[in-house]
Amino acid sequence: MSEMDFKRLLTPARASDAEFFRTDWTLNLYRGCNHGCVYCDSRSVCYQIEDFGRVRVKRDCLAALETELRGKKQAGVVSMGAASDSYNALEQKREVTRGALALMRRYGYGVVIPTKSDLIARDADLLGEIARQRYVCAVFSITTGDAELAGFLEPGAPSPARRFAAMGKLAAAGVFTGTWINPMLPFLTDTQANVRDVLRRTADAGGRFAICHFGVTLREGDREYFYQALEANPRFAGVKAKYVAAFGLNYICPSPDAQRLCEVFDAECDRLGLLWDFASVNQAAGANQPVQTSLF
Repeated sequence: MSEMDFKRLLTPARASDAEFFRTDWTLNLYRGCNHGCVYCDSRSVCYQIEDFGRVRVKRDCLAALETELRGKKQAGVVSMGAASDSYNALEQKREVTRGALALMRRYGYGVVIPTKSDLIARDADLLGEIARQRYVCAVFSITTGDAELAGFLEPGAPSPARRFAAMGKLAAAGVFTGTWINPMLPFLTDTQANVRDVLRRTADAGGRFAICHFGVTLREGDREYFYQALEANPRFAGVKAKYVAAFGLNYICPSPDAQRLCEVFDAECDRLGLLWDFASVNQAAGANQPVQTSLF
């Protein structure tokens, strides 16, 4: 493993609560990822991440992070791992993500963490403590509950069963958690059976929400890697041709059955008591965050 230099860690990024998870700054302590997801958008040429499968940690990042957190006029919510999973295989040894959470607890910041790893359950104690006072949202990226299909799509990531088990541990610790079905891959995971299975297992694990984008994004670099993976696996012969015919060089590639799948998704979330829109998720995740009141 190598280390790398950087200019700053926290990057301002604010989206509407109705459009995405609450975020005031993004934070990537690592560069690259070892999960090997065949569809990963971070492989796209526009991100200029060379040798994406090799994970590098940012040198002395915790000391720098403390300086940046302490220097902000007002605490907010930090989104960790936007371009590199915060719980990659090296985190178990380096513990920079855990160190960052300890700093956020100390300085009163909230956090949202998307991940494909069950290692996040190790930090249930810190996340639970932050959640008692600030916004916390632990977001498990799960494309399918099918272990064999997940093994092809995400060969370096823990199995879906391990992710759901970790979700249960976080929920038991009082952490607001749930599933992000992202991406939904046309001709691979866009079935009603898959939607119902993932939602049921989310609810069974104590998850509080599910968010879904009914498609995948493909662009230069990412598209070619994905297509090569499809062509190399006899089980998926002909799938690339379906993508080329349906989407060409389009960036956004929605499921042909997106409308019906959305109807099934919404109805099943309602039946299981899962929140399914960003506005509701953000309100629930920030329920313990102090509200600044006016004197007038």
